[in-house]
Amino acid sequence: MPVSPSSSAQAARAAVAGRLRGLRKEAGLTIAELADRCGWHHSKTSRIENSITAPTTNDIRQWCAATGAKSQAQDIVVQSVNAESMYREWRHQTRRGLTELQQNTGKLFRTTDLFRVYSSTLVPGLLQTEGYAAGVLGAAARFRQLPDDDSSEAARARVERSRIIHDPGRRFVLLIEEPVLYCQIADVDAMAAQLGYLLTAGAISTVSLGIIPAAASLRSQWPRETFHVYDDKLVSVELVSARVRINQPSEIELYVRAFEELRGMAVYGAEARALILKAIEALH
Repeated sequence: MPVSPSSSAQAARAAVAGRLRGLRKEAGLTIAELADRCGWHHSKTSRIENSITAPTTNDIRQWCAATGAKSQAQDIVVQSVNAESMYREWRHQTRRGLTELQQNTGKLFRTTDLFRVYSSTLVPGLLQTEGYAAGVLGAAARFRQLPDDDSSEAARARVERSRIIHDPGRRFVLLIEEPVLYCQIADVDAMAAQLGYLLTAGAISTVSLGIIPAAASLRSQWPRETFHVYDDKLVSVELVSARVRINQPSEIELYVRAFEELRGMAVYGAEARALILKAIEALH
């Protein structure tokens, strides 16, 4: 089963710190001695070794030179870059507005053939209508206290981005928990339009939409954090504070395994439409 994504990101940082600490100890240097060789204060060495401060590329190269391990520098640099890319704080991603955040995923979308999305909270962005997306993004803007609320423009950008689901040659396997249908994140009209769209979304040739019934018995997977799997090369996990990007093959495999188990508990076709119709009726 997937581990906590925040723990996973921290573990990746700790692995880099552990390698650097190991090089220092193998060289027989104290924290202060390594700091002297690198030309910085000893507290910086301590912060790096305890994963408090992420080392820069130059820090790593100096560290490796000081410990006689120049040949390992490039490998550790790559490991460190990967660790830092796993954890990207939302406040940094949204500082230029929600619209740009939607547009920044363009390259990833264009280079992915198989999209697997599991959502326990909201209708996946790929299937959101403009009214529903405006409700979601408006709530996000208020919660994050963004100075400029561009949620309406961002909603249009999200819908435009989602046209990719009609591209032949791509596959979209989307799973949602049944309570998602009842999470009224937009007004009644917008919710009705969104649920109405879900009734027909499963008929799109590239899309497989599954709904996990709330009454599903003997679940092998309990509701998880929302996550996206892009081919077999990247998992993106959404937290309150950050989006975690996971690219370690062993961890991606865990998410894929969890996804397949969740997919086995979902209903499709007429059974899924019946659940959607029940949610529509509950709006009135």
